[in-house]
Amino acid sequence: MLRQFVALLLILVFVIAFAADDPGHSKHGSAFDSGMRTRPWVMEGLGEAPFPITTKNPEVQKWFNQGNALLHSFWFEEAERSFRWCLKLDPDCAMAYWSLARCGFSWFTVGGPEYDDKEFGRYKTFLKEAVRRKDRVMDRERMYIEAWEKATGPGVKEGPKVLANQLQEIVIKYPDDLEAKANLAFFNIGAGSALANQLVIEQVLAKNPMHPGAHHAAIHNWDYASPQQGIRSCELYGRAAPGIGHSLHMPGHIYSKIGMYHEAAIAMDSATRIELRYMNDRLALPFETWNYPHNRNYLCYIQEQLGMAEASLQGARDMLAAPRDPEYNPEEMGRITMEGHAALVRALVKFERWDQILTPGVVAWNINHDSGKFEQALTETLALNGLGKLRKAKERLQDLKGLVVKIAAAAKDPSGDQTRFLNQAVNIAEGMIALSEGHLLEGQKALLNAAEEDAKNVGGDPPSSPWRVIRLLGDDYRKRGDNKLAIECYERALKEEPNDGFTLSGLALAHHASGNVERATHYAGRLEAVWSQADKNLRWLDDVRKLKLAAKPIAETPRPERIYRPKDLDALGPMNWRPFQAPALQVLNVDGKPVQLKDYSGKNVLLVFFLGEACVHCVGQLKSINDRMSDFEAQDTVVLAVCSATPAKLKESAILGKVGVTFLSDTAHENARRFASYDDFEEIELHSTILIDKKGCVRWKRTGGDPFMNMDFLVNELKRINGSK
Repeated sequence: MLRQFVALLLILVFVIAFAADDPGHSKHGSAFDSGMRTRPWVMEGLGEAPFPITTKNPEVQKWFNQGNALLHSFWFEEAERSFRWCLKLDPDCAMAYWSLARCGFSWFTVGGPEYDDKEFGRYKTFLKEAVRRKDRVMDRERMYIEAWEKATGPGVKEGPKVLANQLQEIVIKYPDDLEAKANLAFFNIGAGSALANQLVIEQVLAKNPMHPGAHHAAIHNWDYASPQQGIRSCELYGRAAPGIGHSLHMPGHIYSKIGMYHEAAIAMDSATRIELRYMNDRLALPFETWNYPHNRNYLCYIQEQLGMAEASLQGARDMLAAPRDPEYNPEEMGRITMEGHAALVRALVKFERWDQILTPGVVAWNINHDSGKFEQALTETLALNGLGKLRKAKERLQDLKGLVVKIAAAAKDPSGDQTRFLNQAVNIAEGMIALSEGHLLEGQKALLNAAEEDAKNVGGDPPSSPWRVIRLLGDDYRKRGDNKLAIECYERALKEEPNDGFTLSGLALAHHASGNVERATHYAGRLEAVWSQADKNLRWLDDVRKLKLAAKPIAETPRPERIYRPKDLDALGPMNWRPFQAPALQVLNVDGKPVQLKDYSGKNVLLVFFLGEACVHCVGQLKSINDRMSDFEAQDTVVLAVCSATPAKLKESAILGKVGVTFLSDTAHENARRFASYDDFEEIELHSTILIDKKGCVRWKRTGGDPFMNMDFLVNELKRINGSK
């Protein structure tokens, strides 16, 4: 009996020891298994936002300040890397734990009332660790920790309000704390007067005129309240933090809303290039950088507004060609896929590419969801009507109406915003068809109803609609010779979307048809200024030029703006994502001979970093790969498996010998580090699975505490790679 008990105890001890030291997993628990796991570097161009904290190691302050500056520009991933390095240097740093929590409990997410463990579990852990240590820091720091603790606690329904109140207490007690004021300005946005909030921001800028967080907060503060008031911070934010894509991006929000499309394009294009340069330098893929798809979609919209149809469509297609990922960018409903799809459909409709819309394969409609079916039915109804195929358009309209009934019936609130949006879309389609059939009163009434609803939702980041509905009605009035009503509609449209080129074209044409050459020339000049870099053969511009008004460009903007010429920004980096070159692979095979990636030039490579035969998870992954080897070979792909074992150990391994892949040795982890497959915080190997194409470029990767096991995804992604240009 005693012998059995001892044996059971030994097994238990082994299991506990294995669980505590699971290969590839952090010894600190699951909260540290995701996120950045390689060491930070000193980053330039982040802006200055010093935040003194209590620490046992003086070096920690440098990294904490870097992370804090990154947080001010919402670069959460890189901020986390800096804060984790703080813990590497000072494992008991309460403020580092608190800031790791801030990477998840941010301005976007603090709002409760509950935070599920799947999305927020690790941030709860970080905050809990900060709370455990709050008595070891200064009073001011403790108040920060308690502010986030109170705002994210169970059952809290108004997190931003709670957090703003707590930050206000810090400001009152420590009036010289600029960080408290900068954070208060953010979490107080929308809670009251934008002007009052700006006064808090001004207190920060009075002491630090280039504070990145203050300028960032100012832009958001005025974005939907009174955009022109944010211009000063638009002019300074990018200069304050030129090394961060988001700081270059944010001015584009304001500029696009006030019709400064050239300046908006410069902002968004510069941001895109800075982000892509970072991604290429740091082996990051589009789905690993949250701001990239949002920024690129916004740039697509602004390029549309500048008449640069082809650049916009190219950007949309590049987003759609970006790597998929089963978790972060799935085939359906993935963030980048959705942004790219939205940009593609918006541009095709705006520029009336009706034939392309109806050509199979041009648009990948999401027909597995009713919302996707609705979008397809609406877009195809408009396209059929635009081509004069009215019978088919009316048939498609009936499909559209049927989907509205189905979607509304399944909605929790059948009379809510979603149903109003659906009915607005039906009114547009129905109105356009009625006008095409000559049913003027019916068509005009439908479009007016849609326009009234549309006017309640001006703006968007970026706007999802291809046009202001009232402009469509203006176009119809003008075509029918009712230029007075057309001008009224266009003037309303121009208030909703300042300097819209399509509306300016309509105004020039309507005024000219009314005999007012002076006004026609004025609007033609404004169109020439906005569309100075537009594509050739756009009929909206060509029709105005045919009037031979000899109009000179007239820029009517709140501030003078530079002209957007994409080539002027080439020094910053590429405008559209392209796969980056894989790092050097310099390893030894089982016979001790050198192996490099170029040895497999012309072949796709599935590169696996594993932790050796002792890792049961790794062996399981390698077996799964081996079982699908014929599928990988069919995709012209070789499998290379790298670990730190010596060539001799790899060669003599009975376990690995049963797996038919090419094993390679990286004894000093040099290659693992180059491929970001090594945890610098805890100095342990990580699991990595990487797809490299025939040109030696990285097309997909996954790194972490567990090996990637979805073989179907890998095979399908290889098929996409082989089918791409």
